[in-house]
Amino acid sequence: MLDLDGEWDMATLGVRAGQVRTQESEHSEAIFPTSSYVFKNAAEAAARFAGEIPGNIYSRFTNPTVRTFEQRLAAMEGGEACVATASGMSAILALCMGLLQSGDHLVASRSIFGTTVILFTKYLARFGIDTSFVDLTDPVAWQAALRPNTRLLFLETPSNPLTEVADIAQLAELAHAHGALLAVDNCFCTPVLQRPLALGADIVVHSATKYLDGQGRCVGGAVVGDAKRVGEDVFGVLRTCGPTMSPFNAWVFLKGLETLQIRMQAHCASAAELARRLEAHPQVQRVYHPSLSSHPQHELAARQQSGAGGVLSFDLRGGKEAAWRLIDATRMLSITANLGDAKSTITHPATTTHGRLSPEERAAAGIGDGLVRISVGLESIDDIWRDLLAGLDA
Repeated sequence: MLDLDGEWDMATLGVRAGQVRTQESEHSEAIFPTSSYVFKNAAEAAARFAGEIPGNIYSRFTNPTVRTFEQRLAAMEGGEACVATASGMSAILALCMGLLQSGDHLVASRSIFGTTVILFTKYLARFGIDTSFVDLTDPVAWQAALRPNTRLLFLETPSNPLTEVADIAQLAELAHAHGALLAVDNCFCTPVLQRPLALGADIVVHSATKYLDGQGRCVGGAVVGDAKRVGEDVFGVLRTCGPTMSPFNAWVFLKGLETLQIRMQAHCASAAELARRLEAHPQVQRVYHPSLSSHPQHELAARQQSGAGGVLSFDLRGGKEAAWRLIDATRMLSITANLGDAKSTITHPATTTHGRLSPEERAAAGIGDGLVRISVGLESIDDIWRDLLAGLDA
C-alpha cells in the first residue's frame, strides 16, 4: 500500500492511496463480492467479533474493496477516517444518527439539497432533533440561530443550485466557540477543488454518486473526519443499521477517483466559459457561477477553492414557461436531475430537485420558476452552447 506518511499530490492519492494487493499481485484494485469471511479457528473469530484484532467480519461493515475506497477518499480529504455508505443521503443520516441525540439542535443552511431539508424537518424531528435554517452567506444569522443545545452546523458550499459560497473557516470558528461541530457537504467541489477539513471543518460529507464517480454509474456516499467521531461513532451506525456501500460500487468509485483531478479541471474550464456566454445573452437575467466577477462570493471562492466548479444556474426571462421551453429544445444535453457526470445535464430545480419544498421554502432559498441548472460535462463547450442556443433564441 502507498505510504501515506509521505507528501503526495492529490492526483497521486487519487490513483494510488488505499490499495492493498492480494497474493495474486493484481495491478488494478480487486473486487471482493462476498458477504462473509472465513476464520482460521474459533479463537480468531471470537477475537475479531470482540474487536480485539483487526480484520474482516461481515461485508455489511468490513469489505476490502470498500475499505480501499474509504482510505483513498480519507487521504484525499486529509481525514483520519472515512465511512462509505449506500448513498449520499444515507451518509447524512449516518452522520446525524452517530453524532446527535434527542434534544439536540442543528443549524443548517437554507440552501441545502431539498431532500436533506426533508430529512431534517420530517424525520429527524420525529426523534426530537430540531433544525433551524439560515442564509448560507450571513454569519450574523448563523450566530443568532445558535442555542445552548446546538451540536451541529451543516452546509453545502457551493450551494445547490445557486452556487453560493460560505466562508468555511469563519463558520468553523463560530461552531467551535459554541462547542458545536461543522459538517460540510463537499459534493460540488470534491477534495480536488476544496478541502474543508484543512479550513477548520470537522466532518465532510459526499454523495459519491456525483463527481467521485463521474460517469453516472453508481449510487453511494461517504462521511470523512477524525478517528473518533467518524471512525467510531458514525461507523457504529453503519455496522448496526447497515446503509452499506456495495463492493462493486466501491470499485467503480475507485476508478472515478483515479481521474478526478483532470476531470474537475475540465469541468471548471467549460463551466466558466459557458457562464460567460450565458451572462452575455439577452434572454438571461442572471448567471450563478463563482468564476464570474458578478458572483457575490467571487473573491471568497477564489481564496477558498482552487476552481469554481462544474455546476452553474441561471434565471431566464419568462419564468417556468421559458425554462421548460429551453430544456425541451435541447437535443444533446440530458434532462436529468443528476450532476457531476461526463455528460452535461440540465434540469428545472423548482419542479425537480426542490419540487418537494413549499413555494415559501423555495422563495426563501432563492429558487425561482425561471431558474435552470446545468451540470457542465466533458463534451465540447461549443456543442453545449449550440445545443442551448436553440432554446435561448426561441
